[in-house]
Parts: sequence; C-alpha cells; structure tokens
Amino acid sequence: MNKANLDERQTVLFSGRVQGVGFRFTTQSIARDYAITGTVKNLPDGRVELIVEGKQTEIRQFVGMIEQRMKNHISHQQTTTSTPENQFADFSIAR
Repeated sequence: MNKANLDERQTVLFSGRVQGVGFRFTTQSIARDYAITGTVKNLPDGRVELIVEGKQTEIRQFVGMIEQRMKNHISHQQTTTSTPENQFADFSIAR
C-alpha cells in the first residue's frame, strides 16, 4: 500500500461477546480484501480494539464488513477518527 494514499485513521472499540469467538482472526481475514493497514487486539476489559489506516472509503467498507460478519457478537462500538500516523506496514493481530 502506498502510504501517501492514507487519509484517515480509525480506532474502533468493539464491546459484547467479542473475545473467544474468532473476532481478531475474522478481522485479519477480512483485511486481506482491503487496501488498509493496522492492527486488532484483545483488551484486558473484554473489548477488542481495531486501529486501521487507509482511504476513508476503504476503511468504511472494511469496518462495515466486520460489523456484518460479527454482528451476533457486537453489542456496542465506539469509533474515533484521526490523522493517520503511518505506523503500520500491513494489517496484523497484535499480541
């Protein structure tokens, strides 16, 4: 991905039954179809944190696909939009 094409960064916190259900692996699998970079990880409080950078349209479609595929597990999500930091080379699961 050409990092010069990044125009947005989103941090999305997903709540619900989002740990222990393959959420991170599903998110990583979905990411392969989009021109985005970032990371997804479990948080100690039971939420999942997604940080994604790319073009606004790619991010919206990517997050929309996560919502669609994992809708039975998500009860709430909180999204923060900011300027991209260009810190990711690809999309991965953070440990």
